[in-house]
Amino acid sequence: MKKLDKLSGDVKKNERTYKGCNVFNKDDEKILLAVADGKFNLKGWSNRELRKILPEKTSGQLSRILKRLRTHGLIKKIGKTYLYYLTAMGKQVIAACLKLKNMFLVPQLAH
Repeated sequence: MKKLDKLSGDVKKNERTYKGCNVFNKDDEKILLAVADGKFNLKGWSNRELRKILPEKTSGQLSRILKRLRTHGLIKKIGKTYLYYLTAMGKQVIAACLKLKNMFLVPQLAH
């Protein structure tokens, strides 16, 4: 529960507030699915590679999204590169949120 609270709550860093992620929001879900894609497990991903998956987002928008995910502790930057990867907490939280939504909530609402 602490990890989910950290994901959904706002984080304040250097006099700036970064909003939390809402798994029920289509944009946030799309972003979380993109960064959790298995093809990025070994090498990581860059802003450019995410733009190919999310063409509706500009480079600046993706930079702010990556910063938001970093402040929440979901992703980490690989030193001296432009590449990012999911943290252990990021993998756990994203998998749990998506599983909760797709396996329990959506079927219950379908009835």
